[in-house]
Amino acid sequence: MGEAIGGMLASAVGVAISPLPLIAMILMLSTPQGRGNGFAFTAGWVVGLAAVVTVVVLAGSGGSGDQGQTPTWAGWLKLGLGVLFLLMALKQWKDRPRGGREAEQPGWMRSIDRFTPGKAAGLAVVLVVANPKNLVLAVGGAVSIATADASAAGKTAAAALMVLIGSLCTLLPLGVYLSGGDRSAQVLADWKEWMARHNAAIMTTVLAVLGAKYVGDALTVVA
Repeated sequence: MGEAIGGMLASAVGVAISPLPLIAMILMLSTPQGRGNGFAFTAGWVVGLAAVVTVVVLAGSGGSGDQGQTPTWAGWLKLGLGVLFLLMALKQWKDRPRGGREAEQPGWMRSIDRFTPGKAAGLAVVLVVANPKNLVLAVGGAVSIATADASAAGKTAAAALMVLIGSLCTLLPLGVYLSGGDRSAQVLADWKEWMARHNAAIMTTVLAVLGAKYVGDALTVVA
């Protein structure tokens, strides 16, 4: 189980510090329906991430190689994911806002105060499965679990831990909102401002590090 957890940990952290869902969650909590929408968004995110991880782990576990060895297909897949991570890191850096400006908010962010709980949950699922960075991070971590030399119970525990870690971008703001009292609004606003300002640097670093790791891991299998 240790191999499965170690293999997915970096990807899970990458999902957890993705600025977009965290900013969306904070904006949602500041609306009149903040509590209901916050719970719905968190539930949608957890279910969406769990679905992606479960599908990949089940599919990948059926194609394992020899005992203790990473199958060749997983090596090529990790190589492709690693190259994709590096390309996304390059694009993220090239598209960063210049002159200290913040990136323009998507249209759905400007209408978030009119969201219902159902729409909030749907948005969370979309941010998992339709956002390329989050989806590739989730798939990469799940592939590491699927190809690890671990029992079914070990892989299940690693997958559950990955979903938990990857959901911290929604669980932490919700926890602050529910327990922070009068100060919670200011704390969440500070988080939002910091994440928005440093979005490009955060994701460029995460994607570049993961890209290098995945390419290195893949070369030990396919080279």
